[in-house]
Amino acid sequence: MNVDDLQWQLSNLGGVLPRIVEEILGRGGLEALVQAAREREDWFCAAGVVRGLCAVGAFERAWTVVEPFVATGWQPAVRAGADVLLRWGHVDQALELARPERPQENPVDAWRDYAEALVRAGRVDDAIGVLGPRLRDGRLLGAMVEMTEGQGCDERVWELLAPIAEEFRHGPEQRNDLWGALAAQARVLERTGRVDQAIRLLGADVAARRYGPQNNVEFYAELLARHGRVEELRDLAETQRYSAVRPYVTALENLGRAGEAEAYLRDLIAARHPGWHESTLMGLLIRQGRVDDAIEAGEHTFDDLYDGNLLQAALTLLADQGLHDRAIGLTKGRSPEFLAENEESWLRPNRWWLMGESGRAGEAIAEIQALPADRVEDRELTIAWLLAQDGRVEEAIALLRPLPGARAAADLAELLIREGRLTEAIAVIPDVATQREEKRRLRAEW
Repeated sequence: MNVDDLQWQLSNLGGVLPRIVEEILGRGGLEALVQAAREREDWFCAAGVVRGLCAVGAFERAWTVVEPFVATGWQPAVRAGADVLLRWGHVDQALELARPERPQENPVDAWRDYAEALVRAGRVDDAIGVLGPRLRDGRLLGAMVEMTEGQGCDERVWELLAPIAEEFRHGPEQRNDLWGALAAQARVLERTGRVDQAIRLLGADVAARRYGPQNNVEFYAELLARHGRVEELRDLAETQRYSAVRPYVTALENLGRAGEAEAYLRDLIAARHPGWHESTLMGLLIRQGRVDDAIEAGEHTFDDLYDGNLLQAALTLLADQGLHDRAIGLTKGRSPEFLAENEESWLRPNRWWLMGESGRAGEAIAEIQALPADRVEDRELTIAWLLAQDGRVEEAIALLRPLPGARAAADLAELLIREGRLTEAIAVIPDVATQREEKRRLRAEW
């Protein structure tokens, strides 16, 4: 078993796709996945098998499946193996497995996983002791806050976070990697009931513009919203529109003040304040069942050639409400300039998808077949999906089977799963070596 292959699978969603693994599990195909994990050395199959076996208490067999992967020392497998052992009740063996072998060399993930195993073994103080000296790595800081929630140790966590947060406050430009300490500190205060202190501290940080690349403004806005601080949230939205307008609108809506939220958004739009306020307004109106008003709110952008175009958002909102025919109508009558830029790349494929979802797959297939083959990207894949939507699954399978590439294989596998042909579904997916070669070739062509 090759660690490089395992990492490639994880980084590239290689091998058998996780969604296909879940579909096979859902159809009772555990044994087919066990075979694939063993014979293909497929990580996602192995991980799915472990979840399925642990769910029914078959921990010994789950360990048998994951042990060859664990033996490579690859961290995701070590994590999964420790999880199996903990659930099996082999606590000492789990902790021995999870403990980093070379403390000075092991990456952040190994320390996080070891601390998580300690917490699950009931040794929370030991977990904090492991992470405490390493909290200046933001990933471990956030992990400690996550894993200690509800463990009765918030005061100790607070004591560790406070100096790190102060270090960032006094030199944010030098310690940009510590930005997460501010939100983490507020989160610990919030869960101990000191909400006013959390809001005061983080509010001062936001006002002083102390936040990092994934700034804390959004967390602060959500903190205010969770505790009904609507007026403070509105004040924040006046200066931090990109991060705070949507939480403010949601808070008003949750309080039954949707009319006030609508008026606020319309004022922002009328004043031409930057931001995706039309999109937020469309969502608000759709949730109220006001479909015509929602379309009207965004339709002035539907022919724009720039990022402010909300046609795609409108199609998605309508489809989510089951209003496929209404969405299809919006794809028609667009300007020649818009069609020249967008029709082939995404507008027509979206229309065909909507038609397939609304029982008009045959009509969509006819549209595709009336076009020159070189004018339709992924022509056979699209037709195959539409055939399946139309109930013509065997025709779709026959169309997909000779097509090359991992995507066609995944589509074929999903249809075979639908037909209950689970082992065959796995067999049609190229192995990892073949998929890696395909990726390498495609990169070279680019």
